[in-house]
Amino acid sequence: GLLFVYAGLRLSELVALDLDDARVSGRKAVVVVRSGKGDVYREVPLNAPARTALDDWLKQRPAPAARIGGEPLFVSRAGGRLSARSVDDVVRKLGRAAGVELSAHVLRHTWVTRLVRAGNDVVLVADLAGHRKLETTRRYSLPSLGDRQRAVDGLAVDQ
Repeated sequence: GLLFVYAGLRLSELVALDLDDARVSGRKAVVVVRSGKGDVYREVPLNAPARTALDDWLKQRPAPAARIGGEPLFVSRAGGRLSARSVDDVVRKLGRAAGVELSAHVLRHTWVTRLVRAGNDVVLVADLAGHRKLETTRRYSLPSLGDRQRAVDGLAVDQ
């Protein structure tokens, strides 16, 4: 789940990850997305919480039952690659338990929005997200109703 929150992966990208796509060494970690939307290759650096979670998973990860089409990073109880459906079900159940509407796409959207609103360059965010068009990323920087209200509330008129 943390790879949705801290790496902005699409559901299909997460389940397609192979073991060698997760590179953890010392204080650095990166996830290699080989088959992103439009077959866009990208490398997404991970922050400390995601690095720790990935490192913990790698230590307890069960061995896959067979090596068919690469060794999956995320392995099901049966030893196969996790399906998009099973990951989606888990994310949605966690959301319901927390009382929120949650999906992998919502988590990705939140990640992109937070990067843009933190003042990161839109070209950098587009690169990290695997967006081929800047317009796709720019949509995440559109002002919200709250942004508009804060702007208006900040106006002062001298009398």
